[in-house]
Amino acid sequence: MSVSVLSPTRALGGVSGLLQVVSLLGLVLLLLKAAQLYLRRQWLLKALRQFPSPPSHWFYGHKKEFQKESELPPLLERVEKYPKACVRWLWGTKALVLVYDPDYMKVFLGRSDPKPHRTYKYLAPWIGTGLLLLEGQKWFQHRRMLTPAFRYDILKAYVGIMADSVRVMLDKWEELVSQDSHLEIFGHVSLMTLDTIMKCAFSHQGSVQMDRSSQSYIQAIRDLSHLIVSRLRNAFHQNDLIYRLTPEGRWNHRACQLTHQHTDAVIKERKAHLQKEGELEKVRSRRHLDFLDILLLARMENGSSLSDEDLRAEVDTFMFEGHDTTASGISWILYALASHPEHQQRCREEIQSLLGDGASITWDHLDQMRYTTMCIKEAMRLYPPVPFIGRELSKPITFPDGRSLPAGILVSLSFYGLHHNPNVWPNPEVFDPTRFSPGSTQHSYAFLPFSGGSRNCIGKQFAMNELKVAVALTLLRFELSPDPSRVPVPTPIMVLRSKNGIHLQLRKLSDPGLL
Repeated sequence: MSVSVLSPTRALGGVSGLLQVVSLLGLVLLLLKAAQLYLRRQWLLKALRQFPSPPSHWFYGHKKEFQKESELPPLLERVEKYPKACVRWLWGTKALVLVYDPDYMKVFLGRSDPKPHRTYKYLAPWIGTGLLLLEGQKWFQHRRMLTPAFRYDILKAYVGIMADSVRVMLDKWEELVSQDSHLEIFGHVSLMTLDTIMKCAFSHQGSVQMDRSSQSYIQAIRDLSHLIVSRLRNAFHQNDLIYRLTPEGRWNHRACQLTHQHTDAVIKERKAHLQKEGELEKVRSRRHLDFLDILLLARMENGSSLSDEDLRAEVDTFMFEGHDTTASGISWILYALASHPEHQQRCREEIQSLLGDGASITWDHLDQMRYTTMCIKEAMRLYPPVPFIGRELSKPITFPDGRSLPAGILVSLSFYGLHHNPNVWPNPEVFDPTRFSPGSTQHSYAFLPFSGGSRNCIGKQFAMNELKVAVALTLLRFELSPDPSRVPVPTPIMVLRSKNGIHLQLRKLSDPGLL
């Protein structure tokens, strides 16, 4: 019997031929991808030709321009140089249009373009698909379901709760400044706003500000904000599988787990309370329900329309948005007032005339804080809590000046750029509360701290009330001044934060009645 055996030469020849085929296939795929990227770049160049921009590198775009200590100064240079809008190249085949003009804002916010999935999808593992990320009919259904939680008559009852949370924070500050008058306030304010939202929207009992696990939640939010922004800027982290294998990806996963544990505990606690005898009937008999009770009753009474996943997504979304943006707003407002003592003192005198020693603050007081409200708005103009939002054009758009963009273009609505636009706000870097004095006229889309259009912030009145309560009670208790050795560096990390914290010097006022 003869046995045929492949010679080593023939075997090697077969392997070599296979490698050649694989190499050729790889080369073809690489050339196809290169052609695709080239055509994409050519399409973008043609689509964006009406919008100027500084020279960009063919591969890494404007990356170097925005790698400075903060990306906001380069943005403001563009706002001055290029009217209304300009192009920012993220890399060779990805660009977006930066918009900072009120007429353009009005056009965009009057439409229903979706948020860019390629950007906002990184939020989903953290906050799920709640109001922030929902689109279309489902967004409309959830928005309509949750709107009653923010009616004026239910918000009135929250003023006292907000005041109690602020007083807890101020009591802590009194203890701290007795040892050192310098204080980083953003962390403290974040705990206070979390305490407020937990009590008002989620019927939580107890003080979050004294709970160590809540501090872990605040830190996780901060970590996630930085990780998401970092991921957006790293081309190698766009793929989910690759990202999960990186240290940052594992860190992101742990932080998401921590935030979910926090919100799950909140839902579980409220469910357990409602299951006690007679409690569910009490809640149902109320004329107005808070945020979480609306969700839980919708789940109990019509479970098919609201899944457990939907419920947690809305809780995660509002837990984040309801405390982090407000914490940013309050912190920057206090910094602005600390930097302008004459306006701080005028606010204090107005508040003192209304509240006396501040032992009681009511809904009616808030509308009477006219000068304080002007200062709050001016601070939010300079330091908008949400510096920008994104949109992806679902259909072509034409602007009042005749320029146009096709469907598929990414757009960044820069509220920070809008609020610092010298064509909209003369001397934009000057703190001037009279811009918001009664009778002053401004474009209806020139000031957008809570966005605009149908997708504006659902909790804007809740947030505005909290800002007023926090500012009023703080100014009655402390005189604020900036820390000259640590000037904050504004930076957009989901919300407007400071790269080095917001440090103030606080002096306890001996007796508000003597002011």
